[in-house]
Amino acid sequence: MATTAPRPDSSLLPVRVEARARQCAVLGWQGAALRVRVTAAPVDGEANRAVAALLGRTFGVPASAVSLVSGARSRDKLFRVGRLSLGDLRARLGEPA
Repeated sequence: MATTAPRPDSSLLPVRVEARARQCAVLGWQGAALRVRVTAAPVDGEANRAVAALLGRTFGVPASAVSLVSGARSRDKLFRVGRLSLGDLRARLGEPA
């Protein structure tokens, strides 16, 4: 049986979500967290799926490569975006690591 090595916390992306916004957008960094807006309501995981799709488009990975790690019922969430580190994600948004 093969074991998977645990992924470091440096691969987790903190995200602050505003649901029911007028349009979907990545607003930029607020401290350590990436601020995003989605039009979906926070009902039955709709907003979480919308954030995953937005992050996938933003970082150039399939939405299926974006996974919610924690914060399913909170505005503050942790996502894993493919195999990208937080430094890689910041670089893709043109921010210093």
